[in-house]
Amino acid sequence: MLEKNTFVVKEQVKLLSSKKEYDILDAESGQPLGKAASKVSGLWAVLGLVLGKDKAPMTVEVREKQDDSLVFSVRRRGFLFKKIEALDAHGQVIGSYKAKLFSIKGGFNVSDKDGKPFCEIKGKLFKADYTFWTPDGKAEMGKVSKKWDGLAKALFTSADTYVVQVNPDFAEQPVIKMLVLGAAIAIDTLFVKAGKASGGGGGGDDD
Repeated sequence: MLEKNTFVVKEQVKLLSSKKEYDILDAESGQPLGKAASKVSGLWAVLGLVLGKDKAPMTVEVREKQDDSLVFSVRRRGFLFKKIEALDAHGQVIGSYKAKLFSIKGGFNVSDKDGKPFCEIKGKLFKADYTFWTPDGKAEMGKVSKKWDGLAKALFTSADTYVVQVNPDFAEQPVIKMLVLGAAIAIDTLFVKAGKASGGGGGGDDD
């Protein structure tokens, strides 16, 4: 999966299910690359029904289509003070995501495994229209959009389908691909789509 630079993330619509599942496709060919699915422990699943699904710790696993092997995961942990992290296939933290607390325009910061600034996310986050920038704001690392002119254009049959692109300049850096793709999935599953984020403070759409 990570040898690709452009992905289509397409939500699977399942009635009467709180579980989030996505197909991850090759944006050029439309061929399946893998899937992403949320997991919540039994006790937290029950509490989530009472307190709200954004309150419960959750993990979203991203797996290869070919052999169902784990590629990486994103998780929300904590209750009062939530933290959202990306982990590699071995369970090692490779980065974390945090909504900007005091920003009029909103946005997210991404930190590396040591907590140092890795990139900044700007744009209309909850409308799947945003861009990843290096901390100095000089280089685009990737972007998420609902517009795509490639062969997979016909795949956009619902509002919950979007394309994730990694800048070819970073094609040989799998950690960047995991953090970019992981951010798109985290924003869609682990943060609240109601004008503010649940994982570390408010975050809205850019003007």
